[in-house]
Amino acid sequence: MNQEQSLIKKISDRTAVIGIVGLGYVGLPLMLRYVEEGYQVRGIDIDQDKVEKLNQGLSYIEHIDSSCIADAVESGLFEATTDFSKATEADALILCVPTPLNKHREPDLSFVVNTAESLVPYLRKGHILSLESTTYPGTTEEELLPLMEKAGLDVGKDAFLVYSPEREDPANPNFETRTIPKICGGHTSACLRAGIALYSVAIDRVVPVSSTRAAEMTKLLENIHRAVNIGLVNEMKVVADRMDIDIHEVINAAATKPFGFTPYYPGPGLGGHCIPIDPFYLTWKAREYGLHTRFIELAGEINAYMPRFVIDKLVDALNDRGKTLKGSKILVLGIAYKKNVDDMRESPSVQLMSGLTRKGAVVEYSDPHVPVFPDMREHHFDLSSVALTPESISSFDGVLLATDHTAFDYPMIAQHAHLIVDTRGKYPGAADHIVRA
Repeated sequence: MNQEQSLIKKISDRTAVIGIVGLGYVGLPLMLRYVEEGYQVRGIDIDQDKVEKLNQGLSYIEHIDSSCIADAVESGLFEATTDFSKATEADALILCVPTPLNKHREPDLSFVVNTAESLVPYLRKGHILSLESTTYPGTTEEELLPLMEKAGLDVGKDAFLVYSPEREDPANPNFETRTIPKICGGHTSACLRAGIALYSVAIDRVVPVSSTRAAEMTKLLENIHRAVNIGLVNEMKVVADRMDIDIHEVINAAATKPFGFTPYYPGPGLGGHCIPIDPFYLTWKAREYGLHTRFIELAGEINAYMPRFVIDKLVDALNDRGKTLKGSKILVLGIAYKKNVDDMRESPSVQLMSGLTRKGAVVEYSDPHVPVFPDMREHHFDLSSVALTPESISSFDGVLLATDHTAFDYPMIAQHAHLIVDTRGKYPGAADHIVRA
């Protein structure tokens, strides 16, 4: 029996051990899926605090209940560690680490490369290595393949390499890890067969593509599609605002067309770890081929402009009421990047808070999902979430609705706020103290 057959047999009879490197919004749900299917899972993360919490059965992600983590630990199937040597115990190693941009908006692959280099001493024959982090086409073969070969492995024969991009959508009630189709591309045909075997036991549908590069491009296309269409509707919002037209009314009317139209909704900017970042991975890589991705970069410019547009609308609204932004008390409603989650990555709300503070406003926030403002790489506020009461709302000169969490009592807020700047279309119709942005 060769290495491919041996690995696939271990996966099919559930004796394979699954190693997941990076235990965040992608890695944790994937871990739970393999535990649900009866696999031993070794979770590896460089954050000692996260590892300790997980081994105590505690979750640090709001939409993942601690009881799920506790059940995984108590079953004896899951253990978290900071010890990369545990990788030798695993048959599959799935990398779920961040791929941010640096200050020049260029790909920062340090998490991927450093993680892979840490694994090199522990790679062995029979391993399958899968990268799930979003990145530019060519990363898997340009960065991971040489490291596997450095470990003395004949990839496609001794060991296997695939790229299978994550597709998590936190707090989406219609989909879960198991039901979201999984793209998979292999370095060789044997790698692809091993990758399909790895994911088919945990995901309902695995979609094979011809190469790791095709899989990498697929993920970028998905997110660029969203970024470009959001850029379009954000530009339409600016035009509609100048014409005194409610863009949300227009979108909802257009959405009644049963073909040829997909509704996208504007907001105060782009947030999350994917949509604001991933398009720039392709624009950067395209330069290597002498190409300038003007369409993608224009959408990025429009989306990046949105926080300034919102602040300008707030400034004008205050001015109309005889107030200046400087010295005004502003309450930002919602600082997570999307509704009903606690994820702060690339949140436009934080850009709004920073911009308002620079202009002299006194800024506070309310977010039931983020009780204390977390430590962030570029922004920090020593603040806790303000409880929403008639008294607290009326104490602010303006309320800026940035993230439309379901938990907010919108009628009560409208009743007691002196001014609301609404970036999410939660307040349709005309009201003297509500301004669309």
